[in-house]
Amino acid sequence: MTAETTPARAGQPNQGRPSPSRARRGKLLRHAVGVAAFLLVWELAARAGLLPWLPAASASLARVAELAFDPAFAGDLLSTLTAAAAGLPLAVLVAVPIGLLLGTVPAVEETTRAIVEFLRPIPSVALIPLALFFFQPEINAKVALIVYAASWPILINTLYGVRDVDPVATETLRSFGFGSAAVIWRVSLPSAAPFIYTGIRLAASITLILAISVEYFVGGSGGIGAFLIQASTGIGADAMLDVIATLVWAGLVGLAVNVLLLRAERRLFRWRHA
Repeated sequence: MTAETTPARAGQPNQGRPSPSRARRGKLLRHAVGVAAFLLVWELAARAGLLPWLPAASASLARVAELAFDPAFAGDLLSTLTAAAAGLPLAVLVAVPIGLLLGTVPAVEETTRAIVEFLRPIPSVALIPLALFFFQPEINAKVALIVYAASWPILINTLYGVRDVDPVATETLRSFGFGSAAVIWRVSLPSAAPFIYTGIRLAASITLILAISVEYFVGGSGGIGAFLIQASTGIGADAMLDVIATLVWAGLVGLAVNVLLLRAERRLFRWRHA
């Protein structure tokens, strides 16, 4: 048998497939090329006057770097992150038990379906005046709205994750005399955990959106939203630079949170990726 037709032995790496580290480097390189191309197009379009209102990418990135050392902006950024960090765990504590209840007790899910479908489509931004009326100071309104908005993706993913549990596993556990609580704890919750985590990832971006929206609506409460209002009421190119730089910072924070959650997901659910 020739070398070309000899099958690979068990345990030997596939010679035709790149190593994980090499594949990861290639992926990062493609990401970098995409970002560089976007920045180049932005720079050329701004300098050619195609978008007169848009500052050049180089000037915008320079302002982004300056804001990193601005104590006022650092305080606003910390205020936004504090509200988001407080609201997301509360949303998990609220949504996961409700999702487990709805997913494991069909009668409760059918009874509350109309209420859930009525509340879920309501835009959270439209509830800002109501939240400001019931919750004072503004930080409480931000957290309350974050909990409301972030709970929906977690709840829905928990509900469908529990429904996706293998019925053979649950029936097997019941046949050994385990009660409903033990079945939920030992089978339903671990099986639905990847779905729940996906809901948490989706909710993480919602927390930033709601926090900035409330800050923008209230104005003087601090945070990235308040900084955006001050920047947008300025005059001239410097005002637009501040607006663009603030938006870039908001995007960078969201990207960093998503990357951290993705890495944590690979570690927590390594069996699923395998």
